[in-house]
Amino acid sequence: MRLPHWAGTLAAKSAAFITVMCCALAALLGVLVHVSVTDQTVAQARDQALSRLAEATSDFEAGDTLLPEARIDPRGLPSALRALALAGDRGTMVSDDYGRPTMWAAGPADRDRVLAVAVDYSQQAHTISALDHSILWSSALAIGTTLLVGAFAVTRVTRRLHGTAQVARRISAGDLDARVDDPRTKDPTRPQDEVAAVAAALDGMAASLQDKLLSEQRFTADVAHELRTPLTGLHAAAELLPPGRPTELVRDRVAALRTLTEDLLEISRLDTGRERLETDAEALGALAERVVRASGTETEVKVVRDVWVETDRRRLERVLGNLVANAHRHGHAPVVLTVEGKEVTVRDHGGGFPEYLVTHGPQRFRTEGGTKGHGLGLTIAVGQAEVLGARLSFANAVDGGAVAVLTLP
Repeated sequence: MRLPHWAGTLAAKSAAFITVMCCALAALLGVLVHVSVTDQTVAQARDQALSRLAEATSDFEAGDTLLPEARIDPRGLPSALRALALAGDRGTMVSDDYGRPTMWAAGPADRDRVLAVAVDYSQQAHTISALDHSILWSSALAIGTTLLVGAFAVTRVTRRLHGTAQVARRISAGDLDARVDDPRTKDPTRPQDEVAAVAAALDGMAASLQDKLLSEQRFTADVAHELRTPLTGLHAAAELLPPGRPTELVRDRVAALRTLTEDLLEISRLDTGRERLETDAEALGALAERVVRASGTETEVKVVRDVWVETDRRRLERVLGNLVANAHRHGHAPVVLTVEGKEVTVRDHGGGFPEYLVTHGPQRFRTEGGTKGHGLGLTIAVGQAEVLGARLSFANAVDGGAVAVLTLP
């Protein structure tokens, strides 16, 4: 049996625990008070009834007139008490006498008759009933008050926990400046509870992670900048080499290094988050065809529904160009680029994306299956798509092939 969704929250569990404990405590105290007062009240009524029975017995044996409440073989006397008296013993019992609570005391009168005394028990019964009602109302009030106070206290804790969880989600989404900033962690004189410890640990982790990522970004940018100067000289020197196969290999590797350096520089700029859009109205179908022509690949373009979009043309061309190049480099023909409204799909018919990429997205300098490359093309495409405010998702088609879907805002 599955519990409802709300039953899993800390507030619901705490409320249920407080309610159960309060009810159990109220029930225990109520039973103790009820039993104690009832025993005391019944004992007093029993003593009074037995005392009057003793007086009535003395009067009966002396032949005097009996007390008004003393009778011989009364009709309302309980049968169990009558049997006890006929056996020669005395006893008491509470029962109703014509609808009124009555304390009976009975004893033997002579061989075949019973002498009984009826004492009005209405006041004592009313007292016990009023006590029970008071216990119920006071217990309900105490439970309600305790529940409200407990809910207020637990809500304060859960609100802080929700805030901490929200900050953790912001950090996982890429906002490394997000912090909990719990005031308890900044004031050592205030009591430090577990929530404050979690908040302090999360802030420390976020600061450490931010420092490491910023250090990595600076290292990537510095390496890319430092490589540009020797690569420029190397490219110029390669152009002076005599024609031949060795020269072609050198020029090819130099071009690959220059492309890698430019990609690293672009990633470092995207990592800083300071990229600015230069928007203009563009026909999406025409832009897609222009990207395919510039790529020099045999890519089929299908325009199901063309639209005009306000976007940064250069960045959008970069995203689509990287998707098309990746499809040809790591997939198999035919490669199809489909424009349907503000959604652009690039699909190949190869082995599909690796599982890690579909689940977590592209990761720089990671490739699988022995493919060539550095894993930067899709990383740049995702970064540029974020700058455009678009969403780039990756999946594998049921009948085979990788599918990249760009949804523009």
